[in-house]
Amino acid sequence: MAKYKKAKRRGLNRLRALRRILIETKRWYYNRIWGTDIHPTAEFSLSTKFDRTFSKGVHVGAYSYIAFEARILTHDRTRGLYLDTYVGDNCFVGGNSLILPGVRIGDNCVVGAGSVVTKSVPANCVVAGNPARILKSDIEVGQYGRFLDADATESELVEQGKV
Repeated sequence: MAKYKKAKRRGLNRLRALRRILIETKRWYYNRIWGTDIHPTAEFSLSTKFDRTFSKGVHVGAYSYIAFEARILTHDRTRGLYLDTYVGDNCFVGGNSLILPGVRIGDNCVVGAGSVVTKSVPANCVVAGNPARILKSDIEVGQYGRFLDADATESELVEQGKV
């Protein structure tokens, strides 16, 4: 296995241990108090918003990451809907994305930043846009929806002095 160089932790990344404690506390709060189903290995930004009107309908799978300001909805008062919304295992949901009620995002998916996901997404896909459309299928990702070649790309940038 190749040895890759990693970018230095700068800025708030130096406070990663504190962030982990905050996320663990917030996950406990969502799961125990609000009744959500967020897997213990799932990660999310502190600014992520999970629907609390029908909080039992929020399901986030193992090794998935929900980025900053993303919203996962489980209800629609105008239509009287209260539906379960699922994010599969090894998924990445980009910043400022909106996942609408009743949507199922399959395992190993990447949702582009700012996307509005109105329909369920099959496994192993990249989706983006408003409304979100499949841009690429049959992709392979690792934990947290990270592309398998991401370490090599990061290592190249470190060697070039760009990060």
